Amino acid sequence: MIDSIFLSATNHLLAQSGWARMRLQPHAGKRARLDIAPVSIAFSVSSDGHLASCSSDEEPDVCLQLPLSETSRALTGGIEALMSKVRISGNAEFADALGFVFRHLRWDLEEDLSHMIGDIAAHRVVNTGIALGAAQKRLATNLSGNLVEYLTEEVPMLTTRAMLPRFDEDIRALRDAVARLEKRVDRLAPAGKR
Repeated sequence: MIDSIFLSATNHLLAQSGWARMRLQPHAGKRARLDIAPVSIAFSVSSDGHLASCSSDEEPDVCLQLPLSETSRALTGGIEALMSKVRISGNAEFADALGFVFRHLRWDLEEDLSHMIGDIAAHRVVNTGIALGAAQKRLATNLSGNLVEYLTEEVPMLTTRAMLPRFDEDIRALRDAVARLEKRVDRLAPAGKR
């Protein structure tokens, strides 16, 4: 089931991207395997540049391995961060083509929405979504900046770089004062009671 979802989604993206299909067409008939433990997805490239299911027991031409723990990188750092953790082995040219396609393949949401709600509405929905995403990012940045300012200026729980030299001076002064106090105590204490 995961195989069919992966192949359907990837083929949908490939159908929107002629450049990607052209990049894969020279590798028609070659097999690859994507390993995201515990899932393994075997596929081949068809003559039109799409991906097809492949159930051959032979060793694939290319193997793409991604630790399951790294898949969260796609949410935080995008596909580039995720692809940086993929280990690729096998046929160098085919691996290069697959890596390039997977790194640069993007979903054209506006195109898909335009089939359901029309071109203008799809354009407006996507632009509104982009604006909302940018507003959320600005809000998060502003909130974190305000929190840091509050914790460093209003209720000094955090230290700024500008405060570090002063703290260093205060610590040295305290250390010197404690050393002087210890010397006074030593002088006042009789020699036999130490």
